[in-house]
Amino acid sequence: MLLNNRIVLPDLAWLPDMVVLDIETTGGSHLYDRITEIALVRIQNGEIVDIWQSLINPGKPIPITITYLTGITDEMVKDAPTFEDIAPALYQYLEGVPLAAHNVRFDYGFLKAEYQRINATLMLKTLCTVKLSRRLFPEHRGHGLDAIMRRHGLTTNARHRAMGDVILVLEYLEKARLALGSLKVIEEINHQSKGPSLPIGIEKGILDKIPDSPGVYLFFGETDLPIYIGKSIKLRSRVMNHFNSDHTSSKEMKIAQEVKHTEWIETAGELGALLLESRLIKERQPVYNRMLRRNRQLQFIRLAETLNQTPWISYVSADEFDPGNFDLLYGMFKSKKAAAETMRQIAIEHRLCPRLLGLESGKGACFAFQLKKCSGVCAGKESPEIHYLRLKQALIGMRLESWPYQGRIGIREVDKISGKTQIQVFEQWCHLTTVEDEIQMNEARQCRFELTFDLDIYKLLKKRLKQAPEIINFMQYPASEIPCFGL
Repeated sequence: MLLNNRIVLPDLAWLPDMVVLDIETTGGSHLYDRITEIALVRIQNGEIVDIWQSLINPGKPIPITITYLTGITDEMVKDAPTFEDIAPALYQYLEGVPLAAHNVRFDYGFLKAEYQRINATLMLKTLCTVKLSRRLFPEHRGHGLDAIMRRHGLTTNARHRAMGDVILVLEYLEKARLALGSLKVIEEINHQSKGPSLPIGIEKGILDKIPDSPGVYLFFGETDLPIYIGKSIKLRSRVMNHFNSDHTSSKEMKIAQEVKHTEWIETAGELGALLLESRLIKERQPVYNRMLRRNRQLQFIRLAETLNQTPWISYVSADEFDPGNFDLLYGMFKSKKAAAETMRQIAIEHRLCPRLLGLESGKGACFAFQLKKCSGVCAGKESPEIHYLRLKQALIGMRLESWPYQGRIGIREVDKISGKTQIQVFEQWCHLTTVEDEIQMNEARQCRFELTFDLDIYKLLKKRLKQAPEIINFMQYPASEIPCFGL
């Protein structure tokens, strides 16, 4: 704890080597914001070997909301060193041991960005004490510092100051040791801070180059064809999981053993990543993406538009029908056989004529009428109009949802960390294109696209629309006024 600016630390002799660090910043984005304060305690060979803290001149004004939270003002940092001034000394403190912090991704992301600005690269193993808390105390819901303070009875008069929060983390580790024993805590620390085991051929620093933002990653083996394609809202974290030694499946182990090279494509959000993954898998057919790479020959039931079109039921595959004509389409089936079997069950349950449904050939009364399982439209006992209406009513539960918009729409996504903006353009449940600037946007609004139905996209879009995304209706605005790019 801090007593009259004097640092009082718990007994840390039991902890493995690490540096516990905290930073304060002008905001939440390492692209736009800067560090205002750094504090750390370095533990090595069971001893505290360094305690260091410094205010940092961020080179930009500190927002009033941040000053209210941290107490750090522009006046306090105006004569403080810049990050470039303290970078060499800070590196000496960080080198050679894991970096521990509460939500370490935040602190590490800012540190890496600051070093990149001075043309230096920071590569460290990390330990997230938020994840550690979740592993040690899974029965609790909150694992932020405030929740941990309440749970363990910790107090401080320097919350949201760098050294104050460092001491809180150290005191929390000591509370965890007293509650669970040092062996348990150290076991979890070792599990959390271990680095991934990279396959032979993967560049040592490749993981540090991958952004922890939404996107798609591709694993390659010995050839130019990918062996696996995946997506994540946190690319770097997901790729690292593939290379952990404790694989959860034989497929994961095989992928890790065979991969020789990896590439990635950033997107602005999860929707863009899902769409890109689906498209790339269908185009490149990776061997370890068996489910999504299948060319599904989907079949749909199509109802005749008029009574004169017999039989009243036909079957069309996904590549044969017009996506804009959903009103007469029902169900989705893996095969024509499965669709026909469903129609047979419907005919029996609703006393429909199998002859008019195309399930039976011949003329006159159908065999089902003789068995008293057809209402007799084929024998003049029921009018075709009534029978057709009963057929439509029987199918209504399988009716495909009509496109709920007039023309094209765009769904806008913005990655608040990178600032990347994308608009996914759709029409009649079909994904048309992805646009990233005003020129592409105008082209997407005016160009004609071939509508190709894809079940994965249909399901994905239906789910996403229920989440009330930011939708741009192309028919509402002139091209020059479509609100799309910019934060």
